[in-house]
Formats: sequence, structure tokens, C-alpha cells
Amino acid sequence: IVKALKIYLSSEGMNVIEAYNGKEVLEIFSKNDVKLVLMDIMMPEMDGIEATMELRKISNVPIILLTAKSEYSDKILGLNIGADDYITKPFNPIEVVARVKSQLRRYTEFGSEVQLDNTKLHNGGIVIDDKAKLVTIDGNPINITPTEYAILKLFVENPGEVFSPKEIYKRVWNGDPFGAENTVLVHIRHLREKIEIDPANPHYILAVWGHGYKMEKRA
Repeated sequence: IVKALKIYLSSEGMNVIEAYNGKEVLEIFSKNDVKLVLMDIMMPEMDGIEATMELRKISNVPIILLTAKSEYSDKILGLNIGADDYITKPFNPIEVVARVKSQLRRYTEFGSEVQLDNTKLHNGGIVIDDKAKLVTIDGNPINITPTEYAILKLFVENPGEVFSPKEIYKRVWNGDPFGAENTVLVHIRHLREKIEIDPANPHYILAVWGHGYKMEKRA
């Protein structure tokens, strides 16, 4: 699988560094400027779940997990501990390349030093400085991943508009929304934990039962 994916990703101009267990992943990460991690959950020595937990202690780099269809609980656990997306085996390599490109584009834009504009988006105490890729809540900066940033920006740009999980997935991940509900649900929960005073009783991101989520307009 590693060698096959390397062929496809390298053909798109990406520099691929191979690893065969979680410990190798961490060692490579410490010595190289890695922009994305594509990682199987089932690995020897240190599995993908543990490696994801360790990576999230030091970086917001996008992490895509490869999982078997039977590993449903591992998918949710992976998202809960900070993975950005997962791909179920068996997979189409072309889909993997598309998902990788999407995450890389978001990560590059999130950390870009290119001066786009000086527009700041506001809603209540939330301020998004899209030039600096900085989010503050009531004046306090928060640590946010590129995926969370993209979701929050979608909501703040469209206050009051209801987005279904599938629509959020299509707009943020730019992929087939099949099975997207759980992925979006976990990221919404992470986002609430960072921007809400009481995530169990959200002030900003509200659920519209049977339809999806919306950003409540706040003064």
C-alpha cells in the first residue's frame, strides 16, 4: 500500500517519505518539514491512533487515517483525538490523491504568508483575521486546526444559514460526502469546545434538528 500510494502521490509532484510504524512517523516528523501525514491505523510498534495523539501534541499538520470498514470505532476515535479525515480500505488511489490535495491546499492557505487582504470577519466575540489566519474569542487567540478554521469561517461568513453535514463536508473537505455525518459531528464538537463558554449549551454554533447546523448571529 505504501509503495502504491507513493507512486500516485509522487506523480502529482509530492515529496513522499515512507514510514512503516508509528515510531518511524514521529522520527521522520522530527527531522523533516512535513506538510501532511497519511497513516494507516493498523501498524506495528505504535499504531496510527497513538501516533496521531503524539503528533497532535506538537503540530496541527493535517492527518488522514486509512481504516478498514470494520474499524468504525477506530474512525471515530481517530477523529476525536485530532485526525482531519479518514479513508476506508479498499480505496481508489485517485480518491486518496484528491483528499490529500484538498488537505494540503487548506493547510498551505492556513499557514500562508501571502498577503491576501485585510478583511476581518466578526460575529459576536468571534473575530477571524483571514490575512493572519488568526481566530480570537473575546480578544483571546485560540489554537485551531486548518479544518476547524475552514468550518468556522464558513459559518461566520454565512450567519443564520443552515448547512447539512453533507454540505459542510463538500465545502470544507471538497470530497464525496458519503458517510460525512460523523466526521463533521466530531469537528463541530471540537470547534464548540474551543469557541463556546459552555459547549453543551452553545451560543454560536447551533444544531437545527433534522437539518444540520447554523451560526447564530450575535452582536
